[in-house]
Amino acid sequence: MAQTRIIIADDHPLFRAALRQTIETHYGNALIEEAGDIEALTGLLEKSRDCDLVLLDLAMPGVRGFSGLLLVRAQYPDIPVMIVSASDDQQTMSRSIDLGASGFLPKSTNADAIQASMKTVLDGGIWVPDGFTFDDAQAEIAEYTKRLSTLTPQQVRVLMMLSDGLMNKQIAYELSVSEATVKAHVSAILQKLNVDSRTQAVIVASKLEQGQIEAVAGA
Repeated sequence: MAQTRIIIADDHPLFRAALRQTIETHYGNALIEEAGDIEALTGLLEKSRDCDLVLLDLAMPGVRGFSGLLLVRAQYPDIPVMIVSASDDQQTMSRSIDLGASGFLPKSTNADAIQASMKTVLDGGIWVPDGFTFDDAQAEIAEYTKRLSTLTPQQVRVLMMLSDGLMNKQIAYELSVSEATVKAHVSAILQKLNVDSRTQAVIVASKLEQGQIEAVAGA
């Protein structure tokens, strides 16, 4: 039987250690790895894509809002991702599941519930806390989250750089690609998000950072 591989991606070492200890009590033979930022996480996944579960914090260096989830889901679509976050409001949980997370684990969750959640996700299910209800999102909101989930990892990076005010030349330099490639990415982003301009795309990025996806639905 193959060894279960789990990656904890969170920028707080004490929380990672506590979560690791909880996991080890139930999955003693699991290979548990840790990442303190998005670059470390993608590095571990590039080293080996054979991973059973990523436990991902929404707020850590290198990501904003749901951008980390979008990046991992776009680049590693076969790897289940469970969000582990202190932001456990209904909206954040709903949007996480909408964007492809296999579960949502509030950081206040007790050890028994953590074990139950991991078993559910590792068995191929979706886990949410007791009392959570899937909201009846309007059709345009559901459509908008679908559009976001179609962005490639590079397009998510370009979108975030657009929100930082970088021009095509600067983005090209940061990503080590040509300006023509950046222009192609921008065009694809506008098309996928169904917006007409870079300005509208930047608004989208800003809302993504704040987790306010529904505020720009249909933009």
